[in-house]
Amino acid sequence: MSGTELRLDDHAIEPIPDADRDSTGPQQMWIWAGANIAPINWALGALGIILKLGIWDTIAVIVLGNLVGCALFASFTVMGHKTGVNQMVLSRAAFGRRGAYLPAALVFLMTLGWIGVNTYFPVKISMGILGQFGVPDTAGPNLVVITIIMALQIAIGTYGFYAIRTFEKYTVPATIAIMAVISVGAWTQPGVVNWDLTSSLPPAERFAMLTLLIAAIGIGWGISWVTWASDYSRFVRKTESSTSVFWHSFFGMYVPVVWLGVLGATIASVTNDADPAKMVSAVFGGPMAVLVLALVLHGPIATNILNVYSATLALLSMGIKIPRIVLALLVGAAGYAVTFYFVFAPNFAQAFDHWMIGLIMWLSPFAGVALADFYIKRKGKIDVAELYRSPETSAYGDVNWPGVIAFLVGLVAGWLFQNGLLPVFQGPISVNLLGGADLSWLAGTLVAGGVYLALSRKPAIAGAVVAR
Repeated sequence: MSGTELRLDDHAIEPIPDADRDSTGPQQMWIWAGANIAPINWALGALGIILKLGIWDTIAVIVLGNLVGCALFASFTVMGHKTGVNQMVLSRAAFGRRGAYLPAALVFLMTLGWIGVNTYFPVKISMGILGQFGVPDTAGPNLVVITIIMALQIAIGTYGFYAIRTFEKYTVPATIAIMAVISVGAWTQPGVVNWDLTSSLPPAERFAMLTLLIAAIGIGWGISWVTWASDYSRFVRKTESSTSVFWHSFFGMYVPVVWLGVLGATIASVTNDADPAKMVSAVFGGPMAVLVLALVLHGPIATNILNVYSATLALLSMGIKIPRIVLALLVGAAGYAVTFYFVFAPNFAQAFDHWMIGLIMWLSPFAGVALADFYIKRKGKIDVAELYRSPETSAYGDVNWPGVIAFLVGLVAGWLFQNGLLPVFQGPISVNLLGGADLSWLAGTLVAGGVYLALSRKPAIAGAVVAR
């Protein structure tokens, strides 16, 4: 393959050859930073205020929760670096050759939802900014903005990893500068932030809400990325240390998520609204609005190009024999349709909370099984060739029932400790024994990992592994 920086990615789900593994730790940092410099994190920060927590409560949730969530995410990037294999193919070691179709199908559906969620924010904020110049917030202008944004992100995501890496490399520094300008602009304006805002909830309800938001927007945010972490770290050169991959990935995600989350929380402390268009209109106008619009348009593109790319890898990991580029176009079309649901939903904040809680329900047990398999059972050693053998002959088996059973048990355990806003997401242990505290992410991860190790007593398969 040509060594040019911007080239068509003709890889599918096969292991990346050593000659094509030319990415670095810092380049991974740009990828994950770009994907998380997104206006969605403004709303994540605002959720705590909307749900009646104080400003410092909300900031603590964002800062401390993401320490755990981003560390979990970064540990998955190490898997791809060690093996050169994408995340859903790697899951075959724990779930079996065709047993891994279950998480792959869930990943595909999840990415469609994320495409819609991530496009919602720039559409709403763009309309809020364009409204300052006389453009009405009606169906027609919304359709135009959605189409422009979707076309850009589908094009880059279809072109593949090298286009993604190049896009993030050249756009992230500029967006960081814009973040700094708008942050200073917001925090230095009188009346924009109420630093003395405290929670109006009784102590028990306040504690329950803190745990709910830690699960949904703190730890949950990092966990929501684990299913495609290795899709990009598989391109990192073999000579790069796993430690470098871990920390560059960690900080690439942690810094923008916390920064924008805090910005959203501080603005919402006065506006008391998670609607991004209203948040922006209340604080930014004139020339500053143009800078905000640039950041807003960059965010979903930088995030959804990863969603489009990883959705196609998830489908290919299920044995679908369609070229990746064709699948990427189909994914983009489906994501376009999902976007309309979120853009025209009557209460986005509530719909988004339900969405995030639903993700945590299955992502936590998946993470528990995958981490236990890779780091504890196999000590980081994967026989890559066996991941690609037929279901009948692979040493990892057709369906690895310990992995599937552990996932399902972890799913139930997570629900028992969950306290979502909908009754269906309110588990009896959380509601009746913990006063509404939400420990679903912890229960799902630990129970699934523990059950998997208990059921998986056969010796781990030894085999060739990519050097650290």
